[in-house]
Amino acid sequence: MALIRATCSDCGDVELRSRDLRVRSCRDTDEATYLFRCPVCRMIEVRPAEPHVVDVLVAAGVDLEQWQLPAELGEQKRGEAISHDDVLDFHDLLGTPDWFVTLATMTDR
Repeated sequence: MALIRATCSDCGDVELRSRDLRVRSCRDTDEATYLFRCPVCRMIEVRPAEPHVVDVLVAAGVDLEQWQLPAELGEQKRGEAISHDDVLDFHDLLGTPDWFVTLATMTDR
């Protein structure tokens, strides 16, 4: 297991084992980060990772977690944007005993 030096924003340089880090990479944008819990202060640190850093960390045995952007980001938006008043109206609706029926009839259109 490799020893890896990383920098905690509070404690400075710390040494970690490869199992103490994780690399997260987005399949859609190729952006990546690595994260670790500082062994001194126990805070979680998240840092951006360039492709060459990802390659070095993965080669050293760090787990790679790949993820994708939600499909909803590609959906076409229709209708008006939700306003602050809409949120307040929805909050008030949830306080009524028949809120679910009311909501169901609103979406039957």
